[in-house]
Amino acid sequence: MNKPKMATEKGVPSNSRVLMLLGQLERMNGETMVREVENARQLTLKILHLIQTQEKSGKEIMSKGSSGMEVILASLENTKDVQTTLNILYILSELVTVGRGRRVGVFVSKGGTGVLFQILITANKESHPSEELMLQLHSLLAKVGPKDRKFGVKARLSGALNVTINLMKQNLQNFKLLLPCLQVLRVYSANSVNAISLGKSGVVELMFKIIAPYSKKNTSLHKVALDALGALLKSKTNARRAVDGGHVPVLLALYLDWHRNDARHRHLLIRKGLLVCLRNITNIKLGRKVFIEADGMRILYNSSTECLPVRTLDPLVNTSSLIMRKCFPKNRLPLPTIKSAFHYQLPHVPAVGPVAQLYSQPPGVDDVVDESDDNEEAEGDTDTENDEDDKDHTANDDIETDLNKLHPIKSPGRPFEELRSYERFFLELYEDFQGHNFECPKAASTKSSSASFSSSSIRSTQPVIVPTAQALSPMNVPIEDSEREHTGPSTTPTDALTSLKLDTIHLTKDQEKKVGFIPEGHTALSSGLSSQGQAIEQELARVLECVSLEQEGTLNAEEGLKGVRQEGSPITAARHIHSPLLLGGIATLRVGGQGSNCGSDCGSEGADDEGGEGAVLEVPDTAALLPLHDPDLYVEMVKGTHSVPQYAEVAYPDYFGHIAPTFREPLLERVYGVQRSKIFQDIERLIHPNDILDKVVYDLDIPSGPVIEENGESLKFNSQFESGNLRKAVQIRKYEYDLVLNSDINSNHYHQWLYFEVSSMRVGTTYRFNIINCEKSNSQFNYGMQVLMYSVQEAISGRPQWVRTGTDICYYKNHFARSSIAAGGQKGKSYFTLTFSTSFNHKDDVCYFAYHYPYTYSTLKMHLSKLEALRTPQIYLRQDILCETLGGNSCPLLTITAMPESNSNDHICQFRNRPMIFLSARVHPGETNASWVMKGTLEFLMGMSPLAASLREAYIFKIVPMLNPDGVINGNHRCSLSGEDLNRQWQNPNPELHPTIYHTKGLLQYLAHIQRAPLVFCDYHGHSRKKNVFMYGCSVKETVWQSNINATSSDLQEDLGYRTLPKILSQIAPAFSMASCSFVVERSKESTARVVVWREIGVQRSYTMESTLCGCDQGKYKGLQIGTRELEEMGAQFCVALLRLKRLTGLHNHQHLLDLESDIIGTQSKVVSSCPTTYVMEEDEPSFLEAIDYSAESNDEDVEPENEQGVEVQENLDQLSDSDNHRDLC
Repeated sequence: MNKPKMATEKGVPSNSRVLMLLGQLERMNGETMVREVENARQLTLKILHLIQTQEKSGKEIMSKGSSGMEVILASLENTKDVQTTLNILYILSELVTVGRGRRVGVFVSKGGTGVLFQILITANKESHPSEELMLQLHSLLAKVGPKDRKFGVKARLSGALNVTINLMKQNLQNFKLLLPCLQVLRVYSANSVNAISLGKSGVVELMFKIIAPYSKKNTSLHKVALDALGALLKSKTNARRAVDGGHVPVLLALYLDWHRNDARHRHLLIRKGLLVCLRNITNIKLGRKVFIEADGMRILYNSSTECLPVRTLDPLVNTSSLIMRKCFPKNRLPLPTIKSAFHYQLPHVPAVGPVAQLYSQPPGVDDVVDESDDNEEAEGDTDTENDEDDKDHTANDDIETDLNKLHPIKSPGRPFEELRSYERFFLELYEDFQGHNFECPKAASTKSSSASFSSSSIRSTQPVIVPTAQALSPMNVPIEDSEREHTGPSTTPTDALTSLKLDTIHLTKDQEKKVGFIPEGHTALSSGLSSQGQAIEQELARVLECVSLEQEGTLNAEEGLKGVRQEGSPITAARHIHSPLLLGGIATLRVGGQGSNCGSDCGSEGADDEGGEGAVLEVPDTAALLPLHDPDLYVEMVKGTHSVPQYAEVAYPDYFGHIAPTFREPLLERVYGVQRSKIFQDIERLIHPNDILDKVVYDLDIPSGPVIEENGESLKFNSQFESGNLRKAVQIRKYEYDLVLNSDINSNHYHQWLYFEVSSMRVGTTYRFNIINCEKSNSQFNYGMQVLMYSVQEAISGRPQWVRTGTDICYYKNHFARSSIAAGGQKGKSYFTLTFSTSFNHKDDVCYFAYHYPYTYSTLKMHLSKLEALRTPQIYLRQDILCETLGGNSCPLLTITAMPESNSNDHICQFRNRPMIFLSARVHPGETNASWVMKGTLEFLMGMSPLAASLREAYIFKIVPMLNPDGVINGNHRCSLSGEDLNRQWQNPNPELHPTIYHTKGLLQYLAHIQRAPLVFCDYHGHSRKKNVFMYGCSVKETVWQSNINATSSDLQEDLGYRTLPKILSQIAPAFSMASCSFVVERSKESTARVVVWREIGVQRSYTMESTLCGCDQGKYKGLQIGTRELEEMGAQFCVALLRLKRLTGLHNHQHLLDLESDIIGTQSKVVSSCPTTYVMEEDEPSFLEAIDYSAESNDEDVEPENEQGVEVQENLDQLSDSDNHRDLC
């Protein structure tokens, strides 16, 4: 022990006097202290006085290297005198009270806690222990206990627990001594073993003797007692004791008493303490049952409602809400089965996996809810707000650590003789153009013998119904009497709601209004470019600086749109559709129909009485504004589209088309407390059940469909059209509806994509819609994202566009039970609710809601047909049918490049040897933004700008624009008809179950065999839980960096070429974020396109490009929701990035590009250094810390939360949530 330097008292500076006294005290230790009791008292008293009067004295004792604390603790152990002991305890109390916990840490490290417990046990052996000594010991223990991690264990092993308990029992009325005992008990109880031991000793019952009704006296005692009781009740054993002892009604009565009497809200901590006790008791099933029986729901609901106007009472409201939600009885989803409402029998069922389990499920099994879904100890002691927290801590567990799998190895795959069949898709590699007339424009059209997208080759399987408007003023619909079909009595004027039978439609178009296609203006990108004669270098530099779809072409389109609006008549350029109408009989053509309503309530009164000759529906001619859209052609394409439900209708938005709004759509600012108010409305369903209508207004599971009265009291719904998804609608209150989404076909989950129609609304009334069977634990709807709405009235008035809509939007865990069958074997899980409110501006309107901008398979076919019309003699465009899908739909394959300048050997050789770029999109049907990005890419490639021409001359593009047509057509979110995620089948695709993946991989394998592997492979995707546009790639080095793999330098040999394209995009594309990119290879992604193409085909630049479904938080579009204009712009700028890659390397032979890309990255590093590449999981959105939010992650230590002002952040730790097993990355 380093002894303090001694000196005579005379002449010693005052700041060293305490060291001198400590030196004297040290010399007294042992028998001397027992003999010289009075000297010991005097010395300790002097030290105490110095510490109390001179701050420096305390610092000297606690300074680094000082032995003062050892001397004091040694004296405490050796003294037998009560007064000396008290003096030393006073000294220690003074020392540890200041210092921000550091001094307590020193005290603990020197063994101080053990000494205190030793003194406590010794003092307790006295027949009459000193009350002051017990008080000081417990006060000091209460201060040091929270800083000693082993405090609870030391207390239990030393026997201190029983000492404190007995002391409390003997001094229930001695509040001065009881308070420090309770403070120590609170620390004891933090140890779960101690809590159980204390419960067995009767401490729970003892605590209920201490807590009392409202009183202005001893409030500190009540606060500490409730804290200690709350800690005890975290033990489920103690919670059962409290329930068995009948204490739940007591706690509710006490809370109500304090709530009523604490008018000035001075005792929030006591009221909060009572709620915490109730919260912990209701962690067990028995506690929830007794809580409900004691009318706890009503008590907390009423008290919370009274607290809502006072912001400072939010902690009480939040905890009350948490308890009520936990005790809310788990409800069954209003479905007969969680399987899809549509059935498609697979040609053969996989041997293992979810689909195999689905087919092997015995008949009669209830897969909607478990027999006992309210699990015994649901969401108990150690549950965090979200199981995603654990994923955050172990995120790197998914990183691939097998070096053999991290090195790209070209797999032989299928035998070349088998792959040779794909040679027909690569005619450009073998064609010599000897018979081609390069001077004749018509001869430049290269056609594929297998292409069949023209309307003449479309197979029509059944009539297709276009819902139409009857009296959208000033239009009238004359009807041929001979062509009416009646299913009942003659309809009233309000029944004039009709659909068109498209196989008998006569489509006419005013030829004077027909707009021709001007190639130079088909894309906004090309419209703002300089003349053809300008140098490519200047052109590229210009575009790189200002590439944007908000240029001249778009502005001209917007001006044209405004021109339509400003006309005296709502419609000036219109199409006229003459057709017979099927009045009343359309419901039989729709599964889950609406009686006589065909789902498109654009009608108004008297329409069917005003015209007797023929029906005329005037619709806006959007061809002037949308060169790639033609309603007539779209209808023809629908006839050749095969759906499982055999859809017979066309949705208005797909028929009219969509023009991007001219206004910006910012991320929605979240209103404070919006989620809480919505949850309270949900709780009211249990509190006031008589107010709930519970009326089914739409149901796909009932073929005849519920009959909806024509009284305007209920909305009418429909989703029976291509890409539609809504399974059931239940009217809860007059203006509130619960909506249930349909599962993917041959699946029992993936509820996210929504697309449905609403009609019979009241103008100006606010409706609330709740999507009640969402599965993901968080959503961008909590961070500013809105749903999309399309108004037919607006479209007919010249504004055919999807717009972001909805207020009071939030996403949270609800009370609908999710069965273990649907949750992968996990019990006690719940669904999540997406809720939003909206109002309607037009009478007799038909509106559509969608998760994101719809882009159907028929839309793709229409766009491809239109693109072919844009072809010039200089463009080589070929459309092939890669294969047929399970549902009998064609999967298109496009080849785009530039025609050779002539049929000379040099030109043909250059033509054949262009590097390949392979692009694909829409493997996940719900990621519609991928199709809009692809549309931007295709339009750019077919453009007439010098950039587009240069790009075609540089590369051969192979494009599969829609990898999952069946999923898109049938309204799936993630799967194909096989019930499987196609982007997890690339390792071993089945030709029958996964034909599009099988044959797309075959194309790539063929290219690898002939030594023509693509320079770039990119699969376009959408991301539902991140902002911006970004890329995932594959890198050995970056994967090793993020793991604990022991790798040699040779293992890490890797060219950095994979970074070049994302870096270029981060410089030229305002929506692209390099900081969100990741190049880590994960085990869970080993069967995705990106990883398989990288490993097996040997494509270093193999990417997934993810586009947000929400918006951007950086760059030019920061704070804005993303729209089709920005998505198409992204597709075009991807092309520009490819051209810049070509320009920077300056080489035509792509085999040599690798050698220069390291230099490229080095020259650009200063530009992009602010955007470091990070390893990003799919859940990187900061936690939304509204205290009752069940959906956000609670691991928010390293991020800045997007929380509401005034919310207690620590409340987030008290919440419950389910983990989300479905990951969003591709």
